[in-house]
Amino acid sequence: MIRRSTALFPMRAIPVKLIAGVLGTALIVSGHSTLAEDTGNVEADKPTALSVTVKKSPEQNNSNSNSHTLPAHVIERFGPPPAFADGPLSDEIVKALDTAFGANLKSGRWGPEQNEALKTINTSEDARLAWLISDMMRIASSNNLRAVLAESATALLNITFKDENLWGYTTDQLIGWDIPAPPDYLKYKRNIYTLVVREWHGLFKPGNIDWRHVSWGGVRIDDRPFDTTDQPCNCIPAADNPEVTSADDATWLKDDDVVFGIEVNGEFRAYPRRIMEVREMVNDTLGGRDLGIPYCTLCASAQAYFTDDVPVGVERPILRTSGLLIRSNKVMYDLNTFSVFDTFRGLAVTGLLATKNVQLKQAGVVTTKWGDWKKAHPTTTVLAESLALGRDFDFRNNRDANGPIFPIGDVDPRLPVQEDIVGLLTESGAPIAFQLSKALEDLNNGKTIQYENIRLILDGGGVKAVDENGGDLGGHQAFWFAWSQFYPTTVLWPQERDSG
Repeated sequence: MIRRSTALFPMRAIPVKLIAGVLGTALIVSGHSTLAEDTGNVEADKPTALSVTVKKSPEQNNSNSNSHTLPAHVIERFGPPPAFADGPLSDEIVKALDTAFGANLKSGRWGPEQNEALKTINTSEDARLAWLISDMMRIASSNNLRAVLAESATALLNITFKDENLWGYTTDQLIGWDIPAPPDYLKYKRNIYTLVVREWHGLFKPGNIDWRHVSWGGVRIDDRPFDTTDQPCNCIPAADNPEVTSADDATWLKDDDVVFGIEVNGEFRAYPRRIMEVREMVNDTLGGRDLGIPYCTLCASAQAYFTDDVPVGVERPILRTSGLLIRSNKVMYDLNTFSVFDTFRGLAVTGLLATKNVQLKQAGVVTTKWGDWKKAHPTTTVLAESLALGRDFDFRNNRDANGPIFPIGDVDPRLPVQEDIVGLLTESGAPIAFQLSKALEDLNNGKTIQYENIRLILDGGGVKAVDENGGDLGGHQAFWFAWSQFYPTTVLWPQERDSG
């Protein structure tokens, strides 16, 4: 039986605990890990640049930052950034990092030798090293060990902790300031994280991904073979080839229940949010096409990727939940190759599929209410109630109601972090976010919403993005913080209208 916990992340935490003392020796023993706490909200103001120059090292790769100037809202929230070094580390610091985060971690021990190494790291005046401190904080459940690591974060970043969420606060600061990673960061981070889940070793590989922003979501990897998803797991359990019923037989659904509606080649299907909050990933077939459908509860974003349109010689990707997050967005991967995907873009960023330049195309997802969807599309099928495993969570209005619960760093302040948008790319490749509340108001008043080749229409009570001929353009709904951090150059409608 799959169990849920009252921790911030929905599934039961993996039974691994790192117990440590300042003077004693730590051992990895059975227990439960402490998860992150609420990181709060960000007020919306028009972003402006502030002339704060930040030193960056040659080792910093795949950063979302395109300049050496931090925006004014970042400085206002996080304060001025700390200093960090350029270039390689000294032999003394490398030795300390090897002691604290190197191969010795495989033994599962943390003791006086590691504490002495931290003291050396603390004297470096190099904020880059705080990324590893933050990573260790994420998996540490001992209050003593977290206190020692917090001392290191304070020394390296010159920060004062405002609450007990040491890891979340430290990581928010690091992301907000865009502190680069130290040399060999991925090697050390892999050592730390595979203490939690050994199977992650195959995921932590170089690629077009910013590993600084990747954190543990509090659950194990779902690595069950394809089409065995009726078997329980200590993970967020994907559903492969799910059972469906007719709309008439779905008497368990109320008209006000939220569903994610998808249409492919004239065939319609509803994916109830209640089920998707339990499964978070579905591999399905609709309208003769194979689909992979991730739902990030933290981002309020359901997407639908065609998994049958891949390069010759590439097997259909089977999408799974890794148990990892990147700035509070789920990290999905392909079960066949262990290639990691950028969930929002459908782009393979590591592994074999990255070398094959796999970019999955999207089908549109309409977020709406069941009563409206079945009225507009009476032939629709819907996932069977049994797939909910008896659960009914409504994370959006409970766990996630007060803002992101995992670190996200700075957020584009043009909208509140949890404002709903419909996002997609224009024909020219430019990202655009339509503010959902204003789009619905305009459409319900008979107004036209057009931007470049994109036209928004009402569909089953929700909003769908289509071209001039009514063809699906693959839009989906999401929280503003999630869309804007993965598409930092996004146009925002209606502030930046094209026409309409």
